[in-house]
This record gives sequence, structure tokens and C-alpha cells, in this order.
Amino acid sequence: MDSRKALVLFSGGQDSTTCLAWALDRYAAVETVGFDYGQRHRVELEARRNVLREMRARFPAWASRLGEDHAVDLSVLGAISDTALTRETEIRLTDAGLPNTFVPGRNLVFLTMASALAYRRGLDVVVGGMCETDFSGYPDCRDDTVKALQVAVSLGMGQRFTFETPLMWLDKAQTWQLAFDLGGGALVDIVAEHSHTCYLGDRSKRFEWGYGCGACPACELRAAGYGRWRQAPGGM
Repeated sequence: MDSRKALVLFSGGQDSTTCLAWALDRYAAVETVGFDYGQRHRVELEARRNVLREMRARFPAWASRLGEDHAVDLSVLGAISDTALTRETEIRLTDAGLPNTFVPGRNLVFLTMASALAYRRGLDVVVGGMCETDFSGYPDCRDDTVKALQVAVSLGMGQRFTFETPLMWLDKAQTWQLAFDLGGGALVDIVAEHSHTCYLGDRSKRFEWGYGCGACPACELRAAGYGRWRQAPGGM
């Protein structure tokens, strides 16, 4: 068990739920932080509470290490963004080749604000679900970005922070497998039933892999990964 204390960027989605389990399995104490940035899929803010409740109930050993949950208002980020995650607009590719679900600076702000909170709370590690394997090409999800920001934040705050990204080199099938390895069928059930990833905030349709519209980029990645995982040797 690592004696350090961690803060997990916890949106209530599949990736952050898996990262939370990863941190609880590893660190002596874990806290969580969520951000309200005016996101279109605001249902994830409710999903956060549901996932935390289920994690505490089903995993007593983790519950003893799971500390305070923090909520931070970052509505200014949504106010200055013109994206499909912060506006009622159709999801499409932009001229830059990125989906218009990209919120410029989002992960940069999240990691910086989380570090400021970690500084106050005496936490050493910041855990995020950034990934550049199965992803939509967001530049602030890349390993180089996260590493560069870790250096800048540590220098700027005068404290050595470690930014951990356990999903960085995993595809979505491997992310499902990691959840299973950490918490078995119980954790996979929490991810499918209680987490939320769909960009449109649709929880009217229940698929084998969870709730969503089934057509947005987030749903497509999640569904494809689930299908590959179930077909792979060792898949549940």
C-alpha cells in the first residue's frame, strides 16, 4: 500500500470510476473532486453521487480509505466555450479535425484546480482518466501535455505533485478489463449501471455496457470497447 494520499478527478463516468477504484486499491487515503463547468451532460453530476454511494456500500475495504468529495464551480469555463458539450448543438468534426466536443483548456484547468485543492488538503497525487489510446484526439488528453503540466504546476506551487493517468495507454476494452481486475463483476456492474459517459446526457436507453444515446463519440467508444472485452479471452 502506497502511504501517499491521492485526489481523483471524478466526473462520474466510466474512466474516472475505474481510476477511482485504481487509486483506492493503491493509496492509503483518497479524496475526489468533480467540476461543474456548465456541461450539457449534467446528469454526470448526479452519477457521481450514485457511484460513490455504491463504491462505499460494495467495497468496505475501499470505503475506509475513501474520504471527502469536493465539488468545484467552473461555470466560467462553459461560459467562454462554444462546444457541443456546453451548447445545444450537433456533434461534428471541426476544420481542425477535432470533434466539437473538445472544450479548450478543460483538462489543463481541471488539473490545475485539482492541484490547488490537493495543496490545501495535503495530498500528493492527482489522478486523472486522460487517455490517448481510444480517444477523440483531444490535445489535453495526451501524455506529453499531462507531464508538462505536472512540471509547471509543481514549480508554480512549490510542491512536488505526481499526476497519475492509469488509463493513458489502455484502449476501452482494456479499461473494462482493468475495472474487472480491480473489483470483479461488482465494479463492472457499478460502471454499467451507475456511471455516465454519454455526451448528450441520455439515460433513457440501457445497453449492456450502460446508459446512453448509443450514437455519440463517447457511447461509440464505450460500446466498442465493451464488445471487444466480452469477446476477448478472460472477458466476463
